[in-house]
Amino acid sequence: MTETTGLDWLADVFQATPLRIAVTLVAIGALVAVVLSFQRLQERLEERIRPLYSDIVSTAVLVGTFLLALATIVGVWGQTDQLRFIATEYDIGGDAVARAVVTFVIAVSALIVTRVVHRLIDEVLGSASAVTDHQREVTHRLSQVIILSVSVIVILALWIDDLGGLLVGAGFLGIIIGMAAQQVLGTILAGFVLMFARPFEIGDWIEVEGDQGIVTDISIINTHIRSFDGEFIMIPNDVIASEVVTNRSKQGRLRVEIDVGVDYAADVERASELAVETVADLEKSIDAPSPQVVTKSFGDSSVVFGVRFWIDKPSARRHAEARTAAIHAIKATFEREGIKIPYPQRELTGRAETGGFRVANEDDPEAAAQTDRESTDDRQRTSPQEGK
Repeated sequence: MTETTGLDWLADVFQATPLRIAVTLVAIGALVAVVLSFQRLQERLEERIRPLYSDIVSTAVLVGTFLLALATIVGVWGQTDQLRFIATEYDIGGDAVARAVVTFVIAVSALIVTRVVHRLIDEVLGSASAVTDHQREVTHRLSQVIILSVSVIVILALWIDDLGGLLVGAGFLGIIIGMAAQQVLGTILAGFVLMFARPFEIGDWIEVEGDQGIVTDISIINTHIRSFDGEFIMIPNDVIASEVVTNRSKQGRLRVEIDVGVDYAADVERASELAVETVADLEKSIDAPSPQVVTKSFGDSSVVFGVRFWIDKPSARRHAEARTAAIHAIKATFEREGIKIPYPQRELTGRAETGGFRVANEDDPEAAAQTDRESTDDRQRTSPQEGK
């Protein structure tokens, strides 16, 4: 009677090849099903037990299913003895098995720790209004990289005796790669700086290097902006870090200023009061800071002053709507109150020694003839000089 080891007895039960293939497919299907339902299983366990315990239980179920599926597949094909022979042939003793077990435990522990740290980051930073979801995700990714890197180094130390030489070689390789890709690395570092410095966030209205629009995405490499013409603008993060960035949404409010000119004969103080009252009544104008008017200059045909008021929740659309409404309202108010917004005008004067300008009158033939004679004399005086 042949002695069976492990699950090799399955080979005796399922002797036909089609049956063995069917058992193998069932084992693989069970493993795939557990992997796909892992997240749902973890969520259900978290509703009943503590999150840390749910991570341990769900991971144990996943690992146990993997080991059982592997043992079933090896057993149904009767390969357990063959694996033992290979272990004996290549002198895979207890020390190697112990290292493999420790490696497995470290890998599983690293996965559990990353999940616990992710949960702690969400709980600690989730209630902080100064930290965005994007920053929490970046923090989680950094912690994940650190934990997994430490785990890989520990696992390598178990299997490699001269780990220091390997790390030195990896360090030189990293230096070479860094020198070759310094532009990319600089962009990546600038991306991390932007994520934590927070000069702007997704949805903000910004202007960089003459390009302005709404921020649609912030990645490690670049920032995406949608212009008001519907264009897609992608700006590298290192460019943003080295340029002046204007964020019109940062403070939650924005000032709108309109230049208005009134006639020199108008009462400027009265016009200023009417302008302040008009913009204060606008729907999008806020009370604090209050609207104001600042006299700016003497124009060619008018006294120019700036009408200033503030809007909240600033966006390009709200800014344009508020500016349009203010211009229409001020014009209507000035027309109603009889305050003139003059057209551009020019004032012409003649030299005193020539008698200045005189307008010819069709009803006065002598005046018209005098004007014609003066024009003729002027042409005669200038003709010799032009000929020279």
